[in-house]
Amino acid sequence: MDKIEITLTERTVTGNKNRFLRRAGVTPCHIFGHNIPSETLQADTAALQHVISVAGKTRLVSMDTGAKEPRMAFIREVQRTPVGANLLHVDFYQVKMTEKITAKIPLHLIGEAPALKTKGRILAHPIAFVEVESLPAKLPASINIDISVLATLEDAIHVRDLKLDSAVTVLTDPDALIAKVGEISVKAEAEEVAAAAVAAPAEGAAAE
Repeated sequence: MDKIEITLTERTVTGNKNRFLRRAGVTPCHIFGHNIPSETLQADTAALQHVISVAGKTRLVSMDTGAKEPRMAFIREVQRTPVGANLLHVDFYQVKMTEKITAKIPLHLIGEAPALKTKGRILAHPIAFVEVESLPAKLPASINIDISVLATLEDAIHVRDLKLDSAVTVLTDPDALIAKVGEISVKAEAEEVAAAAVAAPAEGAAAE
């Protein structure tokens, strides 16, 4: 996996004056961490946009701040404008590579479930992430869940079925359900049909 890097420089502008930075294509940033003094920095907006799209919140970012060694961090929070989603501010959480951290890792469903080929069935996917603990370098960016193993209604994938690096400890309940194919409730279908039947005459009357 390619290394994600970005250069950050010291920021002397704060408060309302940050708007001038943004107009110049620069985004205010903040770095903090456990037992690490917080700092106000800034980064080129275009470069930062790229890093955000690639790293998300689960991949390490190597930050060049002018120190002898790069600082390793995760993106903690991204603030954007309500309209246009333009970058306003980015928070980085610096980590120590020798200390374990906890994080929520997103689950991505891949493949096709044979059990879904029968009409009247639906895939249940109640959780979208699992919480894990590991050293920063071992933290997975995401976890792929192959649902092609769901051949029947009896098949299910639980957290305990995840195959991860031995250095990664899963903190989420091992019995938590990740994916299972079930049948659509007949009662729910009947209610939908009844609702449609009631709506149809009303629409017809309105048209007349």
